[in-house]
Amino acid sequence: MTKVSVIIPVYNVAPYLEATFKSLQEQTLRDMEIIVVDDGSTDGSEEIIKCHAAADSRIVHVRQPNSGVSAARNAGTKLAHGDYIYFMDADDVIAPDALASAYSRALAMDADVCIFDADVMYEDDAKPLSWNYRQANLMEEGRLYDGESVMNLMMDHHRYNCVVWLCLIRRSFYVSAGMNFYTGIIHEDQLFITKLYLRCNRICSLHRALVCHRVRRTSLIGRGFTRYNLDCYMTVMDELKCFLPNASVSRYMRFTLPIVFHAGHVLPLRDKWAVFMRALKSGYLRYVGLRSLCVFWLKAPSGSPKRECPVA
Repeated sequence: MTKVSVIIPVYNVAPYLEATFKSLQEQTLRDMEIIVVDDGSTDGSEEIIKCHAAADSRIVHVRQPNSGVSAARNAGTKLAHGDYIYFMDADDVIAPDALASAYSRALAMDADVCIFDADVMYEDDAKPLSWNYRQANLMEEGRLYDGESVMNLMMDHHRYNCVVWLCLIRRSFYVSAGMNFYTGIIHEDQLFITKLYLRCNRICSLHRALVCHRVRRTSLIGRGFTRYNLDCYMTVMDELKCFLPNASVSRYMRFTLPIVFHAGHVLPLRDKWAVFMRALKSGYLRYVGLRSLCVFWLKAPSGSPKRECPVA
């Protein structure tokens, strides 16, 4: 029986794959499959994956033309057989008992989702993040929550981190809820996690940092904030507005849009006008707030582009 399917999208992360595979091969939970979707890597990642797949029958190697992380994750879930799914970043590592601990907690609580925490490690002169990935302790460990309660609890404490590698998801729930990743955008986790919470009524927590998340200067989170970031955030809002136009979605917009517009002050004037008009036509300006709009229009950009804002 396969207890956990680990799905890893890979794109040009060859220097980090050995550590990633080592952390998986040291897992105390042995009944798992590791589905690695190579999204058109050109840096030697494919050869490293093939080498590990030849040595470990639990590793399933899939290669596809470069289509983005969402398409890679969607391809991986179609091949999954485990009771639970874990989406892992290809440059992260997890604690030796991470999968066993999360799986045992989810099974004991009969939960569809188990949430846990992460520590951060910095590489390549990456700047320190202004937030952390500790949010599971906002929930009681011996209690099941519905997703909207979890969303609101995290927003109450300004700790709503939308990243898929902080949760273990029951595969049967994933399928029955019609979950998948929206392709063609960045910040896809914002949409996925928010939809996950809005659909789920059985969420538990584990008060441990099971993941060590790597922050690199060249990764998405270390790049400058651009018009594309803001456009993708507004695509997330478009999808959520159509999905479930309720009070929790409205609160999520009020929570997120002021932060991203504040970060958008670094954009050139032409891009500011474009995103402002899109927000105006979509009715999102009422969620942004006057203070963030003032910063967006009036704050002078610094010498270097601002890092991605802390809702990624």
